[in-house]
Amino acid sequence: MAVADHSFSMSTMFNALPYSKGISGFIPPPGFAPRASATPLHAALFNLMTDGKGVSYFKNMISKSDKTVLQRMASLLTSDSDYFIAIVTNKYGSRRVQKLLGKSDDVDAFFCAAILRRFLHITTDKYASYVTIRAMVVFDKDMKKAMYEHILYHALDLACNQHGCIALNDIITDADDPYYRDQILDLIAKNALCLSNDASGNFVVQHVLTLYDLRCTHNIAVNLFGHCIELSSKKYGSYIVEKLLEAEESMVVVVVELLDCDGDMLMRLARNEFGNFVVVKALKFTKEMSRIDLFWGLVQKLMPFIHLLRRSHGSNIANILDSFRLRC
Repeated sequence: MAVADHSFSMSTMFNALPYSKGISGFIPPPGFAPRASATPLHAALFNLMTDGKGVSYFKNMISKSDKTVLQRMASLLTSDSDYFIAIVTNKYGSRRVQKLLGKSDDVDAFFCAAILRRFLHITTDKYASYVTIRAMVVFDKDMKKAMYEHILYHALDLACNQHGCIALNDIITDADDPYYRDQILDLIAKNALCLSNDASGNFVVQHVLTLYDLRCTHNIAVNLFGHCIELSSKKYGSYIVEKLLEAEESMVVVVVELLDCDGDMLMRLARNEFGNFVVVKALKFTKEMSRIDLFWGLVQKLMPFIHLLRRSHGSNIANILDSFRLRC
């Protein structure tokens, strides 16, 4: 059923929603208890936002609604924090709220306040987190500033969460405020060691390193100095050390640590299932970047163990050493 006109009233909108059947049509998610103030309109709107079969109707309704209708719809959606959470943590509810973001500053103001009230809950949820990501693209400067303050405050909690780390990476990529972008990067660099050892946090460190921000990359390398060998022997940690080897400034920090350790330790790293990739990359990039002093230092340190490297994960390293020896 189509809405006859764009003037908003609860009864008009309620009657216009084909999926509503009064309060009995409201099937709340587990753990959600509507307050006494909940109306049939809340139930109808909940079904409109979360029903997987209502995509075309929702698009049609939004396209025909003016800013006043959308503003009042946003007001109703955000009138209760638990109600809003129930919607945005739903796969379809999240997508439809994202469609409403950016329609007008007045509409966004309602959603901004609702997101900030339950920021960590929303931004660490599998579906709701995409509402925060979208908000950081379309909100105006003042609303983004309020969001950035919450992001900074909760950055480490987000980084160490399986869904929050994805949201934080997207937010960092799209950050359009230089001050807050640098603040977030500095925070990640300062906590690089604990994040590198975290199952989710390491993805944030990896992502930040792919931005090739020289200052941030340098700070991460400095904060990880003395821990690169240990990280290199772990699956996710080795990815981070490999990223550090791709920039000359941070590459030097890693290779110096490799050269400072004793030969047996470097040999064990070279034979490690993850560490061997780090050593191969160290040899490759020291040579490509014309840091022959560092390249030769690694070769000399590894050469006495070439027979052991051939019979392990270090076989590729042995091949590099063989190739170098033949040239000499």
